[in-house]
Amino acid sequence: MLEMLGVRKVYNPGTVRELCLFEDFNLSVPEGQFVSVVGSNGSGKTSMLNILCGSIPADGGSILLEGRDITREREHVRARLMGRVYQNPAMGTCGSMTILENLSLADNKGKPYNLRFGTDKRRIGRYRELLAPLGLGLENMLNARVGSLSGGQRQALSLIMSAMTPIRFLILDEHTAALDPKTAEVIMQLTDRIVKEKKLTALMVTHNLRYALEYGGRILMMHQGGIVLDRSGEEKRGLSIDDVLKIFNEISVECGN
Repeated sequence: MLEMLGVRKVYNPGTVRELCLFEDFNLSVPEGQFVSVVGSNGSGKTSMLNILCGSIPADGGSILLEGRDITREREHVRARLMGRVYQNPAMGTCGSMTILENLSLADNKGKPYNLRFGTDKRRIGRYRELLAPLGLGLENMLNARVGSLSGGQRQALSLIMSAMTPIRFLILDEHTAALDPKTAEVIMQLTDRIVKEKKLTALMVTHNLRYALEYGGRILMMHQGGIVLDRSGEEKRGLSIDDVLKIFNEISVECGN
């Protein structure tokens, strides 16, 4: 269970640009649930993810992870249980290092450092097995520098790396937005497979309404720091893109946008 209880977040406090984005924000995500989050720019989607991951602090309230209060834990501590994939494929990998070196780093996340080799034949074989189903040829390019890969190849690698260690939560921040339609489909199929195989709890922020409705068992719509739509199960399956657009437009009109 992932919970945000009474969370408050104020940007630029005490200035003329002060903005209270979250005031008593609450969200509960049961274990194993795949949640899609949609909403306009500035609605609080990415800020919510940043607070969950510890990238930015909350100004009030609590964040609970499986009943444990992690509100004051640092980002690198939370990362032991959380994997995150960003919109920019470059953010989840190191471009100056090889595919093999990136995979080895991800494989050793959270483990103590010692003088053993980072890779061996067994690990290299496992890495090839992880990459081969992607159909992108990465299993035959282990010594290629990641900076030379296409955006789609790099994002696929980032997604694989995010779930190599025993994480419980997967955070996806518009991770298909920078990709062409064909590659985005590959990444979404990979995302769905990883979430199901590893039985992860996932939060996916996206502007693609088809993906939001097609994947996962719950959809949230955010607006001005609040949740204005929350549907799951049969209610979610009964929604169409037109339904979601209608709700979005009605909210925009009410708020004068």
